[in-house]
Amino acid sequence: MGRDPRHPAMRDFSVMKERTVFFWRPLEQVLLAACLANILLPGLGALACRAGELELQSAGNPRDRLSGVPITIVDLQPFRRTSSIQIKTGRGEEGLATLINLNPDINSWYLLGLRWPGGVPDATYHLENADSGTQQLLLNTSHPAGLVIVRGNEKVVCDLWGGNSPDSLEAARRSGAPYVPLCGGRLYLRNPTKGHRTRIETVTDLLRDKVPGGETVVDIVRDTLFTDSYRETARTLPGSGDSIPGQAQKTAGEEPAPALLDPAQKDRFVDPMHLGIQVQSPGAGKMALGNWYAAKGIPGTYVSLVYTRAIAPEILQSYRTVVSTLDNLEAGALVYLVAFDLGQFDLKFALGTEHPRVGWSEHMLDRMRDESIPGPDGIGTVAPLVSNGLISPRDAARTAATFAGGFKRAHGAFQYGALAYKNHGSHYGFIEDGVLFSKLQPMLSTICVLDDGRVDLLTWTEGDNRLLPRIRYARQNGVPIITGFDASKQMSVPGPLVARWGEGNWSGSEDKKLRTLRAGAALQQVGGRRFLIYALFTGATPSAMVRVFQAYRCLYAMHLDMNALEHTYLAVYPRRGSSLDVEYLIRGMSEVDELAKGQYVPRFLGYADNRDFFYLLRKEGK
Repeated sequence: MGRDPRHPAMRDFSVMKERTVFFWRPLEQVLLAACLANILLPGLGALACRAGELELQSAGNPRDRLSGVPITIVDLQPFRRTSSIQIKTGRGEEGLATLINLNPDINSWYLLGLRWPGGVPDATYHLENADSGTQQLLLNTSHPAGLVIVRGNEKVVCDLWGGNSPDSLEAARRSGAPYVPLCGGRLYLRNPTKGHRTRIETVTDLLRDKVPGGETVVDIVRDTLFTDSYRETARTLPGSGDSIPGQAQKTAGEEPAPALLDPAQKDRFVDPMHLGIQVQSPGAGKMALGNWYAAKGIPGTYVSLVYTRAIAPEILQSYRTVVSTLDNLEAGALVYLVAFDLGQFDLKFALGTEHPRVGWSEHMLDRMRDESIPGPDGIGTVAPLVSNGLISPRDAARTAATFAGGFKRAHGAFQYGALAYKNHGSHYGFIEDGVLFSKLQPMLSTICVLDDGRVDLLTWTEGDNRLLPRIRYARQNGVPIITGFDASKQMSVPGPLVARWGEGNWSGSEDKKLRTLRAGAALQQVGGRRFLIYALFTGATPSAMVRVFQAYRCLYAMHLDMNALEHTYLAVYPRRGSSLDVEYLIRGMSEVDELAKGQYVPRFLGYADNRDFFYLLRKEGK
């Protein structure tokens, strides 16, 4: 697929661009200067200068202690179904084909293995079913030259290694494209590809992966030079009670519930100076605090702005033994929220080309590490599967929005508290297309999508393992911010660890300075409508996140990622006629994307990225 220059994504972002570049490039320069000055280790400068040329090496797979057989990610799949047949090439050479449906209930990903005599190396191909709901991929002895694709009463024979196209699989692999259509587009070959990394990610990953103590250098630079770099103070104006913009744009109760605000703040407008998503606002570009505004060209999508000082006093005074008191800086920091009507969208999750990894986290107790295996699940690489950091061609046309996922594996485990001593440090788990990459751990916040498309946010328990056959996507990221909704108090309930830096694994600096740029996801229900809410906090602690999600009466909320726009990225793709546009939650997020012929090409949709992400698809007929 590669980069797609057809996205007309030009936007006026001059103010935010200047601000973003100001904070973006000095960090890169400081880290490079530290390397070049050899303040870490002799010779590190030369290594830093070659950062763009380095490739990370995954740890090798261990062997099963009893059988001596190498362990791979395939061994983690409890529901896999395997079949094998004798096969032939077009020249009559015989071999063996093995087809593994990694999760028959989801029926999306397959591994095809080919073994030929005469010293020819074995080959393994990662295949993606383009229509997992209706068609099956099968091996059949009556057709030894390829696969049989079955849809209802229809059977299609697809020659892949024999017959009229003996080299079709290898030709697809040699193309290097992340997705290569096969069998008339009925399935895709997934090929390894290099995911995009910004220059700052290249440097920081180099330090973390290659340099003992490199993580400390990254933390020092972040905590000393970039505290509150992205914090944005709300610019408010008084409004009249009979002309609140949010009241004028209501659409038959279809929007999410507004925030509960201090009565003195209800009629105040916000100047959304850096908002990149166009909304239907009749208030001369101003937005009323806490109200929702429909996004133009994206039905079922809404935007809201708030800051914690404006929240209702009864919320700010609730659960004082669990939630910390907010300081003046975070109380005035602007929060951007986007809500998606789950009746109109499907949610999906995809791994990046590199992250999150499956090896050990650096952020765990040494004594909880088993040195005989390369990771908590017994594997150190996802091979022979391919994670390519790009939306599948089967989904691209319906994609309405993307947003960055959770923490990298480097920070995706616990170093303090009870969870640090459970399950090798309770590494955050994740599942893509029904395939288990890392086991889901009890007591962790989880975004979960079932086989029927239902989206839930929940704290995982041992009992939830019964759902594993039905889970299509899942991503864990720490402990909950909101655990539920108390109907008697009509108030969201904070997570018990939101004010505990170590036990909650909230990241931030060692001296517990937690205020930074953060992103979170939440679930809100209004009548029969359910909304997935993405929130960007320009300067907040977990306690401030709690207050905002309480104000919007969320049923559950969890952390995503933090510290930089590339980690808290969200883009939407409004359809205007036959064209697809690109708009960013914060205009400065365009800096993360690549330029092609003067236009911004969005990550995840236009080219492969190294980071994991979520994406929302317009439901059929919506």
